[in-house]
Amino acid sequence: MPEARGVALVDAVIVDYHAEADLLACLESLQPPPKTITVVDNAGDGTTIATLSSRWPSVSVVEPRVNVGFGAGINRGTARGCAPYVLVANPDIVLHDGAVERLVAALEENPNWCIAAPTVLRPDGSRYPSIRRFPSPALAAAHALLSPVWEHNPFSTRYRSAQMRDPQYGVDWVSGACFLIRRSAFEQLGGFDEGYFMFAEDLDLCFRAHRLGFGIGAVDIAVVTHVEGVSRKHTPYRMLIAHHRSALRFQARSATGAARFLLPVAAGVLAIRLGVALLREWITRW
Repeated sequence: MPEARGVALVDAVIVDYHAEADLLACLESLQPPPKTITVVDNAGDGTTIATLSSRWPSVSVVEPRVNVGFGAGINRGTARGCAPYVLVANPDIVLHDGAVERLVAALEENPNWCIAAPTVLRPDGSRYPSIRRFPSPALAAAHALLSPVWEHNPFSTRYRSAQMRDPQYGVDWVSGACFLIRRSAFEQLGGFDEGYFMFAEDLDLCFRAHRLGFGIGAVDIAVVTHVEGVSRKHTPYRMLIAHHRSALRFQARSATGAARFLLPVAAGVLAIRLGVALLREWITRW
């Protein structure tokens, strides 16, 4: 991986919230590092520094002192660097050999893309649906209602479609669990919208990127494994509320024309789904 004019080519930014052993595995998978690594400690209690200890002296740690959310954390970590590419990653991501290099190569070969995303696998080797369609209010409502009880229903299957429209446009949106983005595009977009505490900030970023004429690329040969839910388990109720709030925020900000008349329906559906999800979580923990 060459360097541009003596400047690091990639800054890796990871937002941590009590990930501990998974964070260490993520850092290990970044070796040799993509030149600079910044970890944002959203736990606000020094957990990250204690975890890293003296084992990773080259890793920079940003401590907001409070949990600012995922997107806001990435924004703060990205501001610390100056490399032309930024690797956004969850702390429970393990990058396979050559993943970063292949993402960089994809962006260099496709100048219209501002984001290159890897194939995301679950720990059991199955593929996680990290590449999805932009949901209309109707599709979002059907997916929200049916997916908890019928995982492979036709609406959820359509929503999770990974179809590439054309080489310039690429795919609709990709998961923020791991992707590489051009710093210039990230800055032009104003980073992640910090109005999203957790969830849908990646959906929103890709939506705004397409509006500016950027493409979003999926790179099959770049592979990562995502453990999933490592940080979420510490505050499950807050995360469920944040998830549904973010879904409604995106619909409200992206819907146009006649679709806006369906927003009250979407809000009602999400409220029902949130109530069911909170009840199921309470029953599970009771």
